[in-house]
Amino acid sequence: MADTTKYVPIEERSGNESIVYFTRDLSPEGLKKAYEKVNANMCGKVAIKLHTGEKNGPNIVPSSWVKKLMETTDLKDATIVETNTFYEGDRDTTEKHLETLKVNGWDFCPVDIMDDKGTVNLPVEGGKWFKEMSHGKTMTEYDSLFALTHFKGHVMGGFGGANKNIGIGCADGKIGKKWIHEKDGDMWGVNEDELMEKITESTKATIDFFGKNVTYVNVMRNMSVSCDCEGTAAAPVVTPNVGILASTDICAIDHACVDLVYAMCDEDHHDLVERIETRHGHRQLSYMYEMGMGNSKYILIDLDNDEARITPEKAVEGVVPFKLVK
Repeated sequence: MADTTKYVPIEERSGNESIVYFTRDLSPEGLKKAYEKVNANMCGKVAIKLHTGEKNGPNIVPSSWVKKLMETTDLKDATIVETNTFYEGDRDTTEKHLETLKVNGWDFCPVDIMDDKGTVNLPVEGGKWFKEMSHGKTMTEYDSLFALTHFKGHVMGGFGGANKNIGIGCADGKIGKKWIHEKDGDMWGVNEDELMEKITESTKATIDFFGKNVTYVNVMRNMSVSCDCEGTAAAPVVTPNVGILASTDICAIDHACVDLVYAMCDEDHHDLVERIETRHGHRQLSYMYEMGMGNSKYILIDLDNDEARITPEKAVEGVVPFKLVK
């Protein structure tokens, strides 16, 4: 196996290319512009999987952006979906979770805590660690899944992209998340390559269930090295904001986000790169490719400039030092 602490440049990857759309417009309008490029297969009963955050978390995708997106697109009747957490906190029970949702402004549409009434097991095809994964019971009641992800660092995963949003976020709080995280009685005993692979296998069970009716938007804004599950305790953001990406390929979109981080100068990306590499975060990407979940190569399309093809370096050209904007 390749060294999973090391970054593999796009020109060294093999295989086919997928399309990834990009806009620098970090606003509700930018979010809509990105989403509408990849929403062709959003049909029937749509679930929006996003990280709604701990109480008063400063870095989550703003609820006001999502509200406007839902009001102005085909998501008018969609439902935000979440599961309870494995750790104790503001979201480990449905009652506490619902209160946290209200605090963070997620009270403008239906929110389904999918494991409130139990669990459902879905197969993991070709899994190395799992033959099935335990999910929130109501997940299978939806026809389509829209993964709206706040891309950022992660204390154990290195980074949290669409893979982490789905792999951890759709696994139920008491069984699925325990299978992913616990080892030899240690609640957080799984790490590095094993953790990346287990997260990815959980994701594969979910996206295989939805088939072509799944799409992805990643928001590269307020990218702390800490996950949104750390709430107000998250490490201060030092990585510049970049923009919004969209694709129907989970492997390609998470690769593209990591490529944009690496395309920045050392001063801008140092902390996030260090977090990704020390946690073996690149194994998320290589394992998604090995599991047949998408392509590691892609064509990056600039929605701000007549849909021209651009490089990651061009996409981050001119990014400015981070300043918190609410």
